[in-house]
Amino acid sequence: MMKFAHSLKTWRSVRNTEQQLRRLSERELEDIGFAPGDIPAIARGGRAA
Repeated sequence: MMKFAHSLKTWRSVRNTEQQLRRLSERELEDIGFAPGDIPAIARGGRAA
């Protein structure tokens, strides 16, 4: 059950991060060095290509 709880917490965190990043304009993303296509990888804690 602890694994499930951890997985759920991680999923929620990734989902929240992705939602917050999607609220940024393309200009704002560009200013921090990202493109809209980078958002899923960034949200998962990875690096943009």
